[in-house]
Amino acid sequence: MTDEQNPANPAPPADTDAPLEAAAEESLAPQRPVIVVPKFPVPPLFGKYAFDEVSVSDVSLAKYINLSPTLVLHTSARHANKAFGKQRIHVVERLINEMMKTETWTGKKASAYRAVKDAFAIIHERTKDNPIQVLVKALENAAPREEVTRLRYGGISVPKAVDVAPSRRLDVALRNITSGAVAASHKSKNPIAQCIADEILKAAKNDMNSFAVGKKEEVERVAKSAR
Repeated sequence: MTDEQNPANPAPPADTDAPLEAAAEESLAPQRPVIVVPKFPVPPLFGKYAFDEVSVSDVSLAKYINLSPTLVLHTSARHANKAFGKQRIHVVERLINEMMKTETWTGKKASAYRAVKDAFAIIHERTKDNPIQVLVKALENAAPREEVTRLRYGGISVPKAVDVAPSRRLDVALRNITSGAVAASHKSKNPIAQCIADEILKAAKNDMNSFAVGKKEEVERVAKSAR
């Protein structure tokens, strides 16, 4: 028989005041204030164009075309020299950065920003669509799927058609669109914003008069003959 069952050795009474004392001490302890951080909605691009209305139909480019909402199109090269760092940069900022790679717009970030902003206004005025969506469509049409590399067999160099990686497809499309716009501005009296808008609209329509689409068709035609 245990001590609890033995009437000669009754169990000590439970301390019923202990939970009450613990609760009183917790109520007297200073409480930390709960800080509620409000979530402000991200404003649309340039104050006009919403990010959530844009979609990418090309499956291979969907992972690399960054359409995440952003306040400022300037990442200060924080993703430079990192593996796949460019895919963390917004696609419109990458368009501005590609403009700066040309000899005319080197180091002119503010001027390139204003040129792209004015070009988007022209695109919206002509099409009544979201210019970001028009840019995405232009990139899909201007991105080459095949290109040519050279393989050496002994002492002979043989051209060989290869598939293009999705990241490179996007790089080539952005480069050709900006190169075509800058080249067109040198040949006419139109401002650079007008030339950027014309190049994006032609590429979005898959027009062969577009510099980027023409380059893509030329590269794919050469690759087809090297299969």
